[in-house]
Amino acid sequence: MDESRYSGYTLVVMKNLNLVTILYIAFTMYKSLSGYVREDSALAFLSRVYQMPMAGWKVPVVALGLYASLLLLLVIQNESSLGLFLKVCLELGLSFCISYVIGFSYTGTVLLILADAMRYFPKSKGRLPFAVFISIFYLLTDYNLLSAYFKITPIEAYLGYYQNEVGFLLLGIKNVLASLNMLVFLVYIILLVRLQFSEKERVLALNGQLNDANEELRQANMQLEEYAKESEKAAETRERNRLAREIHDTLGHALTGIITGIEACTALMDVAPEATKEQLKAIAEVARQGIKDVRRSVKALRPDALEKMDLEKALAQTIQEMRKATNAEISYQCTADLNCLNEDEENIIYRIVQECITNSIRHGKAREIWVRIDREYQLLKICIRDNGIGCAEVKKGFGLHHMKERLDLLGGSLAYHGEDGFTVEAKLPIRWGMEEKGHD
Repeated sequence: MDESRYSGYTLVVMKNLNLVTILYIAFTMYKSLSGYVREDSALAFLSRVYQMPMAGWKVPVVALGLYASLLLLLVIQNESSLGLFLKVCLELGLSFCISYVIGFSYTGTVLLILADAMRYFPKSKGRLPFAVFISIFYLLTDYNLLSAYFKITPIEAYLGYYQNEVGFLLLGIKNVLASLNMLVFLVYIILLVRLQFSEKERVLALNGQLNDANEELRQANMQLEEYAKESEKAAETRERNRLAREIHDTLGHALTGIITGIEACTALMDVAPEATKEQLKAIAEVARQGIKDVRRSVKALRPDALEKMDLEKALAQTIQEMRKATNAEISYQCTADLNCLNEDEENIIYRIVQECITNSIRHGKAREIWVRIDREYQLLKICIRDNGIGCAEVKKGFGLHHMKERLDLLGGSLAYHGEDGFTVEAKLPIRWGMEEKGHD
């Protein structure tokens, strides 16, 4: 801040001004005493004073040494109340000695001490007692007050060596320097007060900003809590839908195979008992596999077939099982490499093929089904077509709805129509490069 920088400059000016004033008075006294001695009028001077003065050359030397000690002490910083009190006491002692050496004709060093101590007042709990203590000391060191009780040689006695005009001029310069020191002190106090007010305003502004930030943070926390609740509900809904899809895919697939197989057994039971037994074994295997898939779906795991083998073998196995269980003719052809897909992509492809075959047999009463998987640039195309009864107006049921949901999650698409049997076409973006590979 500007006030802080200017107050520091003002304190430096006070230190230099006090140095100039002390040296001016000390050298004036030295020159006066030297003049009295040189003109053999020392006896007349001694008759006008109350005590033996210090040797003339010692006055500036001692005054300068004491003031240098005071400046060194001012440099020391202490923010504790006790340490600051002891520091101020030592400084006032040096100030008293300086004033004594120059006949208490100048006590401006006390104002310098007060100005320096004021820097610690905002951080000191006892700032008022410090200010009162130093101010009382300043009043008590006034020459007019001390001369009423103690024998002190006035500065006028030293200036008596000079002619009246010169003496008055020298005394006037001393008074001007003392007044100038008082003026600089007042400027320093004003700057310090302004600095303190600026600090308070800044603290209040920061507190206001902090309160606003706290309010915004509180509102943000409330929004996050609401969002977390909504996200939790959405996650629960998604998980329920996912489990519903898994159970529908696995259980529906198994039940369709079982129902179709049982119907075939009913027709064959009387005419071909051995074929019926083989059919029942295939149905039992489909039921066991369906139970496994249901259990794994409830545990949010991949289909059991994909856990044990790669996608191509899993598709071949499920198609072969459906052939045995339903006696449907299922043709499968794949011209794309399926070994570089992610797990989520494998799950979708497996479930689409499984769901479509199940729907063809259950709803379409199809006896022939054609499954083909190809790659077209960066798309994997899955086409499942049957010779079932089809339908003029397709109503999207649970299976088609969740097939589309699965594909939408990965940016795919789903198309279907019920003319001349039923046809489903699914397209899935390939996220990783795959080499062309044919499979029959």
